[in-house]
Amino acid sequence: IATRIWSRNAGYEKAKASIEESLKKLKTDYVDLLLIHQPFGDYYGTYRAMEEAYKAGKARAIGISNFYPDRYIDIAHFAEHVFQQQKVAREYLAKYHTQIMSWGPFAEGKNDFFNTPVLKEIGAKYGKSVAQVALRFLLQNGVVVIPKSTHEERMQENFNVFDFVLTDEEMKQIETLDTGKSLFFSHYSPETVEWFMSIV
Repeated sequence: IATRIWSRNAGYEKAKASIEESLKKLKTDYVDLLLIHQPFGDYYGTYRAMEEAYKAGKARAIGISNFYPDRYIDIAHFAEHVFQQQKVAREYLAKYHTQIMSWGPFAEGKNDFFNTPVLKEIGAKYGKSVAQVALRFLLQNGVVVIPKSTHEERMQENFNVFDFVLTDEEMKQIETLDTGKSLFFSHYSPETVEWFMSIV
């Protein structure tokens, strides 16, 4: 079970209340993972509240999402999909012993994801789908994946990625798909920041 603290609940007091509200709504005493959703507002205060929740056993693990390496290093000192492989971020996360996780491993279908020739070609070799090849690539790169689906058959398919291993050459082929930018939005974009601030 994972949940996140939204920017509008940033800050120590609001975050504490948000954590309690989430536990109540989920009808549980703890969550497996508690995240800061975006690097906006008083995320230092939010992280302090999360640390307290972790120490109190209300969260088994805590973390951050959508933090670029600069903001990650900032908070670390005070408190992925195949089209954007987060190579620099992974380097710094490893340095600080932090696990990277991909919440959108299929890029929400953007860039005609499910028809990507390289992934289709590799999938045909193993009798696997494009989605399965992408998941296998991320897993072999040490990335925790959260593939989302409302279809039971696709959920089962997403679990069926441990009976094959991509070769070094295939991994390199998939690495070439990296565009180095998000298909969703950039936290460096003033327009993005303004939008997030408008919902705080």
